[in-house]
Amino acid sequence: MLTTQHTDHLQAADDPEHVRTPAVTYVAVLGGGAPGTDEFYRKKTLVTDIADQLTQATGSAPVEEIQYWYPEGSEPVEIADFYSVNPISSLRYRVLSQIPTGTTQEDVDAARARAAGAADTASDEVTVFIVPEQDVVQVMHHGPFAEEFATLGRLGEFARQRGLRRNGPHHEVHLDAFTRSTPQDTLRTILRDPVA
Repeated sequence: MLTTQHTDHLQAADDPEHVRTPAVTYVAVLGGGAPGTDEFYRKKTLVTDIADQLTQATGSAPVEEIQYWYPEGSEPVEIADFYSVNPISSLRYRVLSQIPTGTTQEDVDAARARAAGAADTASDEVTVFIVPEQDVVQVMHHGPFAEEFATLGRLGEFARQRGLRRNGPHHEVHLDAFTRSTPQDTLRTILRDPVA
C-alpha cells in the first residue's frame, strides 16, 4: 500500500504516519558500535563541522541524522524490536547532515579541509550520500533516547496493522543538537523507517 501524501524531510507528527519523504543529499561518515561512545560523538562533530561549512549561506544550523542497521548474519529485526534483539555494540551506523543538492565530493573535500579540527582523522571516509525519495513510517519522539523503545513500539504496531515491513536502515533525525551532557527531556527526534 503506497501513500500519496508527501512530507517535508524535517517534519513528523506526534502520532505514527505513513508518508513519502523527499530525496535528500548528505555529507556522511560510517561508524560502528553503540551510540554514545567517544567515537560516536567525534564522528557527529566531524560531519556537523563539514556540513556547517557547506550550508553557511543558508543561515541554518546543520541537523544531525543517523541511520542504523545490523551486520549481515544478525538476527532479523523489525521496527518495534530494533534495539532489543541484537547487541547494541554490533550496530553499524552512518552519521548524516543535509547539504545542498548538487554538492560534489570535491565540495565536501574542500569543506573538510576548511573545517579541519580535532574531530577529523585520516581514517574517516567522508562522502556525499543520497537517500532517495521513499515510503516511510515515522513518528516524532519527545524526550530521552532511553524512552524510544515505547515510541518504536507504537510505530511498529502502526506499520504491522498496515501490512508494512521495515525495508532499510532505521533513521533518526535529531532536530535538536545534543552532546553527551545535554539534558534529554525536551529533545525532539524523528524516528523513521523505510517500508515496503
